[in-house]
Amino acid sequence: MSSPRVVTTRADLIAELDAAGPGTVRAVVPTMGALHQGHAELVRTARKTVGPDGIVIVTVFVNPTQFAAGEDFDKYPRTLDADVDICTQAGADLIFAPSVSQMYPNGETTVTVNPGPLGSVLEGAVRPTHFQGVLTVVNKLFNLTRAQLSFFGEKDYQQLVLIRQMALDLSMEVEVIGVPTVREVDGLAMSSRNRYLSPQERSLAEIVPTAMDAGVRAANAGQAASDVIAEVTQVFSAAGVECDYVVVTDPELGPAPATGPGRLIIAARIGPVRLLDNTFINLGVRS
Repeated sequence: MSSPRVVTTRADLIAELDAAGPGTVRAVVPTMGALHQGHAELVRTARKTVGPDGIVIVTVFVNPTQFAAGEDFDKYPRTLDADVDICTQAGADLIFAPSVSQMYPNGETTVTVNPGPLGSVLEGAVRPTHFQGVLTVVNKLFNLTRAQLSFFGEKDYQQLVLIRQMALDLSMEVEVIGVPTVREVDGLAMSSRNRYLSPQERSLAEIVPTAMDAGVRAANAGQAASDVIAEVTQVFSAAGVECDYVVVTDPELGPAPATGPGRLIIAARIGPVRLLDNTFINLGVRS
């Protein structure tokens, strides 16, 4: 199994894409590095989708514009050698790992992507500039990689919905594909930030999937969205875990329906770490 080629400049990326030929199907998996098996599943899904003749590009870039002052940009783990190993095993062809100056050659960006109203709720309410930075850099990566397909994890569900909306609203010729969340044995969603948890905090973090399961059971029992939220909140409260939010929405982050598909979305604080998770629920229908 050959290692993917690693390029760090726009010029080298363009050369690699040109060498692949104009008819080659290109898939991109945008990441900030510190890869784990959740990212590997994105790459494996991309590989299966484009087949042996397509090209799978993984971008590794810790994007400064999505971090606010006081957030963890400087301490965010940079593990490119380990990332290359994971990409090799998962079947990537090319890794684009640019510097900040390559991504932002003119310094601070004056034209950005406005995420709209959905960018100001949930994570956007806690981190007001976050999604503007995310959408702007993803837009740039789509343009640079010329990808027809892109793959994002459902764990960051609000991000996935916003990127899909951006691609639709801005008439981008790229399909945004969501991949189900990959979980640890105890059900905790895989995340690069899990490594910040102490052993005691990691043990306490098991309360997140436990609370999510309680919400799913409540929905399956035919309870309304407000009751699902109450069940989840009670589990966290009993464990002494603080939540930034526990909400139920429709699949596009609108108001929860009385019946039908919904999304349970939470953000919980365990020590210094904010853990995000979400899951599909079916409201108003007993299972």
